[in-house]
Amino acid sequence: MTESESASQYSRWHVSPKDGFTVDDLLTMPGLPPHIQLIDGTLVLAQPQSTYHSVGVDLLVSGLRAGRPAEYKVSRQMTVILDERNGPEPDVIVTWADALSGRDQVSFLAKDVLLAVEVVSPDSASRDRTTKPQKYAAAGIPNFWRVEATKGKPVVHVYELDPLTRSYVHMGMHRAQLKVDKPYLIDIDLTAVDQL
Repeated sequence: MTESESASQYSRWHVSPKDGFTVDDLLTMPGLPPHIQLIDGTLVLAQPQSTYHSVGVDLLVSGLRAGRPAEYKVSRQMTVILDERNGPEPDVIVTWADALSGRDQVSFLAKDVLLAVEVVSPDSASRDRTTKPQKYAAAGIPNFWRVEATKGKPVVHVYELDPLTRSYVHMGMHRAQLKVDKPYLIDIDLTAVDQL
């Protein structure tokens, strides 16, 4: 890549258009770093993740895949298209299996997502606790989990969508064992985080 090509790519995504970026920009613009998100037309860069974050995501992915019915798929760090100006990347999602079009797929539509999970990190705490859940609920994603660290252990807050208000209702907080029946029967030993 020549210096002028590099400068052109740099300026293209470092300078926001007047009306902000779109999901199409996010999915097609060359030179974007990995795991970038689009929130309200603004590109949000990923920060380096802690070991806690990585292990927490691994625990949830493996737990969600264990005993998963065939009609569901579990993915990590995939763009979810909420609308033209919002393409966040939840840490973990559960989708309908038929929403997976192939191994080169990089995004899912909100209508195909049954669960979005955010493992809260210091750099993304406000987005993970307020901005993203509000947007997931408005887009109709029926289930949301927020995972917080308490003394190095995961605490999972489980939410379900109230279809009338298009907002989430807190259904419970799980510390040692996560047992829920939505989007399917799930039983995850949260203490296993110490073994990963």
